[in-house]
Amino acid sequence: MSEDPSVACSKCSTVWQNRGITNCWSNDPLTAPPRPGNCLSENFGDVIKESFDEYRGDSEDARIAFVAARVEGLCYQPVPGSDAVNARWTRVEDTIAFAKLMGYKKIGMATCIGLLDESERLAAILRAQGFEPQSVCCKAGSIDKLELGLKESDKVRPGTFEPACNPIAQAEICNRLGTDMNIIVGLCVGHDMLFNKHSKAPVTTLIVKDRVTGHNPIAVLYGQNFYYKRLQKQPVLKGDE
Repeated sequence: MSEDPSVACSKCSTVWQNRGITNCWSNDPLTAPPRPGNCLSENFGDVIKESFDEYRGDSEDARIAFVAARVEGLCYQPVPGSDAVNARWTRVEDTIAFAKLMGYKKIGMATCIGLLDESERLAAILRAQGFEPQSVCCKAGSIDKLELGLKESDKVRPGTFEPACNPIAQAEICNRLGTDMNIIVGLCVGHDMLFNKHSKAPVTTLIVKDRVTGHNPIAVLYGQNFYYKRLQKQPVLKGDE
């Protein structure tokens, strides 16, 4: 391994745009683009091999990897008379297909209180597909944010009652319910980490909270050349908050 362990796979985006392929997308050493100096395949080859060996057995990790790869293939369909392919499934359909192929039945839904309507719509779809959805709200228990040690001025609306999110409780409730798989529906940054950490069942994210972009955070990356260019020039926090 090189002395500098830093990696930047994103740098290969230029190679992908210019060649339509990267070194890790090719098994032909004669036509593959050269590896960058800090390529993972070179510097972390032992980790890659050891990790992939985990998929060869009959463990849950191996099943998840196998089914995920199957769902990826099922999501696309060939275009007759062309080598192009079209995606035919949404993320909701991907999630349903994955759960069915894994044999899951009881699906936990860790939902933000601001997305209860979306969660109920998702629950209706899951029930129609033969699952048993269990939705668990982040604010269950109505414990004031002040109990976290926050000041009144830290609230969204100071001077009013604001319950704290409790993602550990969401995870533990799902654990107690015996869910086979859990879906995050718009949990806050940090709260999603705690839910993932404490959930016994595998977790996938369906909705990422972003109040400004309509829960479509990738819009920020596509908008860097105009409105969101400020993110490359101005700090989000100045340090005196």
